[in-house]
Amino acid sequence: MKLHFLRYFVVLAEELHFGRAASKLSMTQPPLSSAIKSLEEELQVQLLIRDSKHVELTQAGSAFLVEARQILEQVARASNVARIVAKGMRGRLEIGVTGSLIYRDVPAIVRQFNTEMADVELVLREMSSSEQLSELLRGQIHAGFVNATTAPPQLASLPMSEDEFVLCLPEDHPKAQGDTVSLQHLADERFVMFSRDVAPANYDNVIAIFFRAGIHPKTIHAARQWLTIVAMVANGLGVSLVPRSLARSRVQGVKFMKIGGQPVIAPALLVWNPTYYSPIVRSFVECARSTLAITGSQWN
Repeated sequence: MKLHFLRYFVVLAEELHFGRAASKLSMTQPPLSSAIKSLEEELQVQLLIRDSKHVELTQAGSAFLVEARQILEQVARASNVARIVAKGMRGRLEIGVTGSLIYRDVPAIVRQFNTEMADVELVLREMSSSEQLSELLRGQIHAGFVNATTAPPQLASLPMSEDEFVLCLPEDHPKAQGDTVSLQHLADERFVMFSRDVAPANYDNVIAIFFRAGIHPKTIHAARQWLTIVAMVANGLGVSLVPRSLARSRVQGVKFMKIGGQPVIAPALLVWNPTYYSPIVRSFVECARSTLAITGSQWN
C-alpha cells in the first residue's frame, strides 16, 4: 500500500470534496480520483460514496480513516526519530539546578525542551552552584542553572532573565507594613545568610548590598538553600535578603519587600562546558535562549 495514497484519502475524507482536496494536495482532480480508486481496489472495499454533488464516507471508510491517520502519525514519528538519532540528539540530558531557580525560568525552559525533543530524557538534579560548576568542569553533568554573575573561564554561559534582591521579613514584623523598607532601618536586626561555601556569588552579592548601605549585619544562621532561609524567617529566626522570585514559593508567614534605592540584581546563569558541547546540549542551550527571549521581561 502506497503511503501517499493514504495521505490523499485522509485529506479527501477531511474535505469531502475532490476539488478542495486536490487543491490542498497541490494536484489535479483526475490523479486524486485514480489514487482513491486504486486504494479501494487494493482494499476490496468502498471507502467513499461520491456523485456529482457530494462525497461522503462509508462505514468502512470511517473506520479506515482512524487507522490511516494513526499510520501516518506513526510514520511521521519514525521519520523524526531517525533524524534525531542521525544528529546525535537522542538520549539522556542531566541538568543541574539550584532550588531557588525553580521559581524563575527553569520550568519554562524544561517544558519547551520536552515539547521540542520528546525523545530526549531530561533529568534535573538539585545541586548547589559550586557543586554544579565542579561537575561541569569534569563533564559529569551536561549543563547547569547556577546563582552566579560569571562562570569559570573554561565554561560558557547564558544569563537568565533578571531578578532582584528583596527583604524577607516575618509578616508580623513592625517594618513589614509598607511596600519598601530601607536597609538602614534594619541595621540592628539579626540576619539569616546564605552559606558562602555553597554559593560564593550569592553570599558576596548580599554582603555587597550591606556594604553599600554602610551596614555590618549580625549573622545568626547560615543556610544552604534559599527556601531554608525563607522558612527560618517565617519562623521568626531573623530577617534576610533573598531573590524576589522566591515570593512565588508562597511560603506562609513572610513578607517580601523592595529595598529602598536602586534595585540590586540577583544573578543567575545557564552554564555548560564547550568541551562537551554535543548536539543535544546545543539544542538545550538554543531552547533556553529562545525561551528566555520570550519570558525575559517578566522580572522587569
